[in-house]
Amino acid sequence: FYLNPLGFSLYSWKHDARERRTDQRKTTTEMDPDAVSKAFVEHYYSTFDANRAGLVSLYQEGSMLTFEGQKIQGSQNIVAKLTSLPFQQCKHNITTVDCQPSGPAGGMVVFVSGNLQLAGEQHALKFSQVFPNLIPSIYTTFDFIMFHLMPTAQGSYYVFNDIFRLNYA
Repeated sequence: FYLNPLGFSLYSWKHDARERRTDQRKTTTEMDPDAVSKAFVEHYYSTFDANRAGLVSLYQEGSMLTFEGQKIQGSQNIVAKLTSLPFQQCKHNITTVDCQPSGPAGGMVVFVSGNLQLAGEQHALKFSQVFPNLIPSIYTTFDFIMFHLMPTAQGSYYVFNDIFRLNYA
């Protein structure tokens, strides 16, 4: 995958350098949603764990994050929330990634569950996150995360909606 300033992109390149110059990105409708969602999730959490401020390119001004019930809109506000969390170091361990195509524009709904391990803590937290619309432009343990990725005209994805919830037993 390749991250461009407009979001998260998957490119299909041929090995021959001459062909590479004329090869075009796959359109979002040609991409395998499972491959896109898994690559997005890997990129998102490795960026979150290493440099949360680097997530800004995955959101746009119309994007919305619901974090533990608090609604935040806009890429700068979302990243401000994520960088202000009361822990500096964490490691996400993903256990499941589920994806569905969403709408005629080539969007995707991505559901993630896993564990969030915070530095200095013995037990990981369970979480879930949903990206209800990954639009083509994509902790301690975590319990529920949902992303909605949406396509952009440039062939990449951005996060339109993002819902995060810790799961307490």
